[in-house]
Amino acid sequence: MLHDAILYNDIDNKKVECIACARRCKIPAGSHGFCFVRQNHSGKLKLATYGTVNAMQVDPIEKKPFNHFHPGTYVFGIGTSSCNWGCQFCQNHNISKEKDITGSDMSPEEIVDLAIRKNTQGIAFTYNEPTIFIEYALDIAKLARKKGLYTVFVTNGYMTTEAVNEMKGLIDAAVVDFKGNGEQKFSNKFEMIQSNEPVIEAAVAMKSAGIHVEFTDLIVPRVGESLEACNALTKRVTDSLGPDVPFQFTAFHPDYKMLDYPATPYATLKKHYDIAKRNGMNYSYIGNAPGNPYESTYCPGCGKVVIERNSLYLTRWLLGEGNKCRSCGYRIPIVGPAPKGIMHREIESIY
Repeated sequence: MLHDAILYNDIDNKKVECIACARRCKIPAGSHGFCFVRQNHSGKLKLATYGTVNAMQVDPIEKKPFNHFHPGTYVFGIGTSSCNWGCQFCQNHNISKEKDITGSDMSPEEIVDLAIRKNTQGIAFTYNEPTIFIEYALDIAKLARKKGLYTVFVTNGYMTTEAVNEMKGLIDAAVVDFKGNGEQKFSNKFEMIQSNEPVIEAAVAMKSAGIHVEFTDLIVPRVGESLEACNALTKRVTDSLGPDVPFQFTAFHPDYKMLDYPATPYATLKKHYDIAKRNGMNYSYIGNAPGNPYESTYCPGCGKVVIERNSLYLTRWLLGEGNKCRSCGYRIPIVGPAPKGIMHREIESIY
């Protein structure tokens, strides 16, 4: 349904500037931004997907993927339609490439009630870019907070500081997904952005706003696997957010318009992991490659495994009181309480 947007500026002649994402689309009356769902109706910016949910699923928080935020909990994920990027490998292209708004009508109250009924501990705005439906997400987050649920963004990070200001106090965490080390010369495949700087700036702003931040980097063979770019990116992230920010390199699997590209070899992911470690990242990971030893968390103090993971699940919690390594006493920065009995559940697709 159409709903008043909060993140825009008036220009002139009923033209508006959307200031939710870093594209800052300038939209004439009767038109829309790159995402299609933020629309100018007679000089007022409206969100066309408010209350229209295109995907719902219960997942372990580790699938989002968060490694340092409420480990062992389950999250109720929702997504709407469209995106502010045009990646040619999108695994959720059935909803992110939607130009027609489809889905189930659900109020913020209904989302929160369903999350509680499904026995989840939080709500994730995911599957498509949450920045483009931020007004809906924030209204849900307000209610979720009152009910004791955490809320997270799974985002490409291409948002404005104005958007981050609205998230402050409502969104608890965000995982920011780089694509192929942000290699701009391959923009014909990624179709995304001109610079990583808005993403870094947004991440820094989120951390300053008290939002827990983690990163992933999708390593795409042939077009997004440069070790030089990885070196530059991991240095930039470490310089900007410190050595303790979790950073996960994830494997690409062929999808959408890039079915002719191979899956990422484990050896390639390990090279990226090694670069991150050399650049001082204390918590580097390899994801989307089940069974690899670098899904787990290692103590920077003594090198021992302190949190063991297997694919989507946390399997063993080896930290002591205060999230300290039992061998050397090094404190691991984890948000949330230690798990109390890790109960594996089937991932439940609701819609």
